[in-house]
Amino acid sequence: MLIPIRHENMEARRWPVITIGLIVLNTLIFIATSSTMDKESPELGSTKAHIILLAAAHPDLNMSDQERELVENFKQDNPTEWEHLQSPMHNVIDGWDARMRLKEDPHDLQAEMDTLGAKYAELASASIIERYAFTPAHKRAITYLTANFLHGGWLHLIGNMWFLWLAGFVLEDVWGRPLYLAFYLVGGVAALQIHAWSDPASIVPCVGASGAVAALMGAFLTRFPKMKIEMMWIFGFFRTYRFQAAAYWLLPLWVLMEVFYGALFGKMSGVAHWAHVGGFAFGALGAFVIDKAGLEGRVNAKVEKEISWTCDPEMERANQLVEAGQLDDAVAAAKQHVSAQPNSLDGWNLLRQIYWRRQELPAYHEATAKTCELHLRAKNPDGAWQDYEDFRNSGGDKLPAAPLLEICRHLEEQQNYDRALSELESLIKAYPSERQALMAQMAAARICLKRLNRPEEALKFYQAAAQSPVPHLDLEHAIAAGQKEATAASKAAKAAQVGV
Repeated sequence: MLIPIRHENMEARRWPVITIGLIVLNTLIFIATSSTMDKESPELGSTKAHIILLAAAHPDLNMSDQERELVENFKQDNPTEWEHLQSPMHNVIDGWDARMRLKEDPHDLQAEMDTLGAKYAELASASIIERYAFTPAHKRAITYLTANFLHGGWLHLIGNMWFLWLAGFVLEDVWGRPLYLAFYLVGGVAALQIHAWSDPASIVPCVGASGAVAALMGAFLTRFPKMKIEMMWIFGFFRTYRFQAAAYWLLPLWVLMEVFYGALFGKMSGVAHWAHVGGFAFGALGAFVIDKAGLEGRVNAKVEKEISWTCDPEMERANQLVEAGQLDDAVAAAKQHVSAQPNSLDGWNLLRQIYWRRQELPAYHEATAKTCELHLRAKNPDGAWQDYEDFRNSGGDKLPAAPLLEICRHLEEQQNYDRALSELESLIKAYPSERQALMAQMAAARICLKRLNRPEEALKFYQAAAQSPVPHLDLEHAIAAGQKEATAASKAAKAAQVGV
């Protein structure tokens, strides 16, 4: 069994209140409804089954509109099973079925159908599933929303909420709360509608947030295709193996599996696979549209404004003090502000300016490292790179390992491979016992092997990673494969030189 544990970006600029709220709401609704749903499902299910059995054996009986709709939808969705039930030789389903086979009087049979119809109407009117779950054969507008907040069991709930947390809070951070919430709700509606199109006559109720969560997963793929997701493979007797995989191949693999199961098993599996596929497709396309429409940029500007110092009395006072040349008092005011709002980019930028004017380089470097980190959190790698350039040009020595590794990734994405390699080597040297140094060795090896055609250097980095004091059981396979590929490439390069 494969379980996602975390991904590279497990931080946000603000509390993900919508994501947390959705998780809490789903959990509270489950606690409030699960016991009632467990109690009502068996009786309602048996009543439906008895109506279908009686209608199959005696098609001339009169039925209410509600019963007729149930039977017709079952016939359309399960023609083979219906034909089997019409045969008097089919296996006895239960004790009720056995008793009905002994009845021949039309009046008794009609009375039984009437009793079942009245019971079905009574149970359906009070049933949470019948009223709020989504059933393709008789869709109701409210169920497009309510079905997304009902779950069939604790495992169903926990699985959906865990995926909601992993994909949701980062999307909430970059999209903002209103857009994110609307996207989640519309994604759930789209997933249910696609499920209905795939099996329009189904009388099986559909519940769960899976479709809406699948929409977030599709959006995550579009928005963060290169983000590494840490997976845990559980096998044997509680044995585990961890590895990392980029979203651009892990998530498409998941949706292809859903397509496979949906095509192979369809409705027989009891899982709405096409709702997952539909939600994922909607999410991927929706995130693309949001990006092209520029909505994310406008939301980010608004978020930055909300978390910055705008109109903050302390910051206004600090700026006035700077203009008046009262730098000691300005530092005190700015420090008070960042103490209350540690993620205020403008507050730290003001401290940078003051420290630079006072030539307090250690303090300037500390503030610059902080603004670099905040720019990375805000998904602004260009701003972080400029901060880092200022840090180095002013004599800064060691930027913290985590932001430095992110900057190296940005350089690699910009195809500035030589500079990326140089900075990775600096990181490895500065933080030999940190996890980031191990990741830097892997990144440096990849750049040397894939981008700069230096297989011998790549092999040295892979060998250093293999001997790293940092625990790396999850990377042993990747390191071994890298060493093998680098060795082969080095031999091929030497052979080519000999041939020349």
